[in-house]
Amino acid sequence: MDVLISAADLATALVSDRPPVVLDVRWRLGGPPGHGDYLRGHVPTAVYVDLDTELAAHGDPTDGRHPLPTRESLQDSARRWGIDDGDAVVVYDGEGNLAAARAWWLLRWAGVADVRLLDGALPAWTSAGLPLATDDVAPEPGTVTLTTGALATITAEEAAAFDGVLLDARAGERFRGETEPVDPKAGHIPGAVSAPTSDNLAADGRFRTPEELRERFAAAGVGGDRDVAAYCGSGVTAAHEVAALAIAGIDAPLYPGSWSQWSNLDLPVATGE
Repeated sequence: MDVLISAADLATALVSDRPPVVLDVRWRLGGPPGHGDYLRGHVPTAVYVDLDTELAAHGDPTDGRHPLPTRESLQDSARRWGIDDGDAVVVYDGEGNLAAARAWWLLRWAGVADVRLLDGALPAWTSAGLPLATDDVAPEPGTVTLTTGALATITAEEAAAFDGVLLDARAGERFRGETEPVDPKAGHIPGAVSAPTSDNLAADGRFRTPEELRERFAAAGVGGDRDVAAYCGSGVTAAHEVAALAIAGIDAPLYPGSWSQWSNLDLPVATGE
């Protein structure tokens, strides 16, 4: 699975006969919305994507903070973004691709075969001296037909009984239960292993090499025939973990409800290391 594209390769692809659809997914937990940042400068042709409304559904707290959208709603959004069947898609955000990975994962899950993360996100584009645009791109609607299930997921019940390495992609202090700024309980799923998403990246915001990522995940117990899955706070940054695992050559399902669902259910909670 090809996960990444460099800024130089994206610049070349944008002037090809069939350029990729580019999506700007700037978002931060708690806001403000990323549209203003997008209008101040984005990759030319990039369409702004609102994570909260287009990359998630909304339901009861027991569904989690960012449940997966329905196939129909995601397809409506993808068509708004101008995606046709067979198009390549490139996604990025303002730093690290922690939000953009949600769009990468969702589109792959929905059957779009060629979706890449701009390695290094927008800073990689600007540091390469490439131009920014400031228009609010509204492409001709696309005609893509989406399915679901091309990438694997697990439920809360399956996470509770997971017989493998369950990676918690949140910051270590949230895993240990020292702080919980968003969800109703502090701690982690019993048996999970702390593997903060930030450690997937090098100092320049690009993903670590496949070899470095394999070493990172091996240190967390990933390897051999052991199954591996990932969760985070609400299924957003865990998609980044799934992407990093894919770069390392490891397939892993995502627990979409993640801690925001788990902590709203009557399920056991662990704290500490």
